[in-house]
Amino acid sequence: MKNLRLPTLFALCTLWFACGNPQREDKDKNNNVRAHIENNALNIAYTDTGKGDTTLLFVHGWCINKSYWASQAKHFANKYRVVAIDLPGYGDSGKNRKQWDVKTFATDVNAAIDQLNLKNVVLVGHSMSGTIVLQAAINQPDKVIGLVGVDNFKGQGTLPTEAQKKDIAEAIGAMRKDFVKVASQWFNEGLFYKTTSKPIRERILNDVVHSDTAAAIGSMEQQAYDDVPALLKWKKKLYLINSDYQANDITWLVKNKIPYKLLIVPQVGHFPMVEAPDEFNKQMEVVLRDLK
Repeated sequence: MKNLRLPTLFALCTLWFACGNPQREDKDKNNNVRAHIENNALNIAYTDTGKGDTTLLFVHGWCINKSYWASQAKHFANKYRVVAIDLPGYGDSGKNRKQWDVKTFATDVNAAIDQLNLKNVVLVGHSMSGTIVLQAAINQPDKVIGLVGVDNFKGQGTLPTEAQKKDIAEAIGAMRKDFVKVASQWFNEGLFYKTTSKPIRERILNDVVHSDTAAAIGSMEQQAYDDVPALLKWKKKLYLINSDYQANDITWLVKNKIPYKLLIVPQVGHFPMVEAPDEFNKQMEVVLRDLK
């Protein structure tokens, strides 16, 4: 396969990225509430733990699922209500959809907020879900008190070049021919760090290769390249809990006077919440203290 310049592709792709009544409720092996809600006739799976007047709503990134927030649910449930959802197309949520763009995914997050009657919500979005939770926050500024990106928003304000757009299109085309091979290469070469443990690599790659390919490819293809308009609409501080295996360029945020706070989980890859959960939770505590 032709080299797809995956580090460049990764840097771009990580930045792309009607309500009903609650249904079917049960509990998982840890006695956490596990249920399904609906948006546009599609089931959305979620876990709901803890109690508090503030809710932490966690949204996973590309090709993974709500289970990646298990350490955060365990850590924060003694003080906060903690909800984690599976975006449609991923995990246990429904997959019968053709729209995988930011605005559609954002309505899924908004549906969770409304149907679960969540109060004082802090939205946390990993990877492609940074843009999703940003749009969801803009949709419901009265309900969202904080916005946290996890290993995303690393270089805003610059649109992709024609060459980079070509790379992305080429990668998507290759995924359509052999999703497992291309996606696995992308993760191995662009998303893991030398410190990423073998069990974590295997867990992530297993989830990737078993992803619904229509949802995965559609998510990448339909995500917007540019988050600038949405960032300019969000008037509150943007919190970033990022890894440092790639540069964190905040030049555009500074230039446009967008309030932000950058917190680093060092020496990990693209999945700090599972690679270094204790350090991630410590940085999340900093965010919550700052919000208060």
